[in-house]
Amino acid sequence: MAHEIIVVHGNGTLAGDVHISGAKNSALKLMAASILAQGETIVRNVPLISDIDVMSEVLECLGATVARDEADEHVLLIDTSAVDSFETPYELVSKMRASIAVLGPLIARFGRARVAMPGGCQIGARKIDMHLRGLEALGVSFEIDHGYLKAAAENGLHGASVALDFPSVGATENMLMAAVVAEGETIIGNAAREPEIVDLANMLNEMGAKVRDAGSSIIRVEGVPLESLKPCDHATIGDRIEAGTFLVGGALTGGPVTVRGINPSFLRMAIAKFREMGCTVEEGADFVTVARTEPLRPVEIQTLPHPGFPTDLQAQFMLLAACAEGTSVITENVFENRFMFAAELARMGADIEIEDHHSLVRGGRSLQGAPVSSTDLRAGAALVLAGIVAEGETRVHKINHIDRGYEDYVGKLKALGADVSRELPYHNHRATVFVEADR
Repeated sequence: MAHEIIVVHGNGTLAGDVHISGAKNSALKLMAASILAQGETIVRNVPLISDIDVMSEVLECLGATVARDEADEHVLLIDTSAVDSFETPYELVSKMRASIAVLGPLIARFGRARVAMPGGCQIGARKIDMHLRGLEALGVSFEIDHGYLKAAAENGLHGASVALDFPSVGATENMLMAAVVAEGETIIGNAAREPEIVDLANMLNEMGAKVRDAGSSIIRVEGVPLESLKPCDHATIGDRIEAGTFLVGGALTGGPVTVRGINPSFLRMAIAKFREMGCTVEEGADFVTVARTEPLRPVEIQTLPHPGFPTDLQAQFMLLAACAEGTSVITENVFENRFMFAAELARMGADIEIEDHHSLVRGGRSLQGAPVSSTDLRAGAALVLAGIVAEGETRVHKINHIDRGYEDYVGKLKALGADVSRELPYHNHRATVFVEADR
């Protein structure tokens, strides 16, 4: 519920096993890719989060039918046979920027698209210039029409060699989904290397596409006819950011916390930082365990595109740094506004100094429970973790951000021993009466 808050009573306890859901940032793009093949595509291991609901609405708006399997609610059945529209409305795009991912598949299927401009967001401008330049190289022309992006490939799509200015995940994905039906070979240079890119490429290949070298900085795509792409049955990879978030919880409290359903290689840089901060880490084929018996040590972190340290774990590690003995330096190189979280953590007693895209985190101060607000998805999750190790009660507002990317976050934390619940905020009735009388 949008009006609920998360209430945390600090007990410093998190220990046990938690099963990680499917990756939000992968599932959303797999859903968009289903547009490419007429018929029913099955996507498994799809998390129960609000962003998936929004993308389902986007696909339904285009004419698809989207349903959860009655036998397993983590299985999504997407039938794109009746997709006959190539326009997505502002009302949906404004809810979730990731819906811009339908741009590439719509162009591939219809040779055109009309997609509302996504605008800015809380954690940075995230312009779509690279998406457009990449698609233009494939033969797409664009114009802005009353807040909508109109795309057309009048003479069809053709292969090209494109080097991205920055290894943008979204731009790489949109180019991939258009290039699979472009005539000839497309080479995407300085491509994003995230595990979610590999997951998308694997699904496209299962549909009949010819994508090579996904996961490297140069991806090669040999175009195939659109009609040769068929629906497939694909399982989403585990969510490395959800996994990292729970492992931070283990590092905070001492744990041990084990995350299951995740490839440890997805978290290589985060695992190195856990060890650097004094944690013990055990890795298996599909699990990672983090525990700690000594004080947290300070750390230096720079966020970078994969395989560098993920920006989506920066807030969680800033919390760890605030609880460490010594001064840490965290540099944010991906999203310019991601340090908004620091002001909320400071309300709980953290000592954080921000200068440009650097933060100086002076650790060793105990955290105090306080009313705080989620500034974005990852910040919200980190604030709940902060409440677990803080003295007293923490009330986290704007938890709709958390619901966008974490399935049953409160339930999973409770199962690990946290004293946490979702509640409706109380109202001060006397204050309300006073305001009315004052009129």
